Amino acid sequence: MLKTNLSTRPFYNERAVHLGLALVTVLVIAVTTYNVNRIMTLSARHTALSTVSAQAEARAADLRQSAARIRGRINPKELDAVAAAAREANGIIARRVFSWTELFNRFEATLPPQVRISAVRPKIGKDGSVSLDVDVVAHSVDEVNTFMNQLEATGTFADLLSREEHVAEDGQLQATLSCQYVPGSATPAAKATPAAATVSTALRKDGGRP
Repeated sequence: MLKTNLSTRPFYNERAVHLGLALVTVLVIAVTTYNVNRIMTLSARHTALSTVSAQAEARAADLRQSAARIRGRINPKELDAVAAAAREANGIIARRVFSWTELFNRFEATLPPQVRISAVRPKIGKDGSVSLDVDVVAHSVDEVNTFMNQLEATGTFADLLSREEHVAEDGQLQATLSCQYVPGSATPAAKATPAAATVSTALRKDGGRP
């Protein structure tokens, strides 16, 4: 059988070519539409953010101007007077909340039997910090050192030092201890020695003063 192409030009599958071109066209149109939508969305978001930023800058400028006007109306002397009154009020509050009972409990838990407390003088700073001067009477320096070590071990007394020491006529050592006191920084021991309880009772009767 003889197979011969007698046509004057080659045969092409034009339908497949047209279908491919149509698919490419649709794909290009879809990508272009997506890009246009993204550009419009981002442009609208940028516009909104620019508006918010401008409003925030304007608000900040207004607040700075208001603050400047308020500072201009403030009398420095009156401000100093208010600050001094606030410091004084804070000091009064700190003195009112100072707990003698808690302090005596600390002493009860740490006072050696041969050491006696003769005076306690708290000093409350403007910032609420509390420093103590404690006058003690003991038979020896070792007993005073033991008392100081036991106070420091509670974590409530810091920067302990003996500022004054001298031997009285009766041969007993009298010393003045100073320290920083942080109430509530540790839990006092519940049980005290009999000697400590006796000293604490005497101090409570006269309010911690000699």
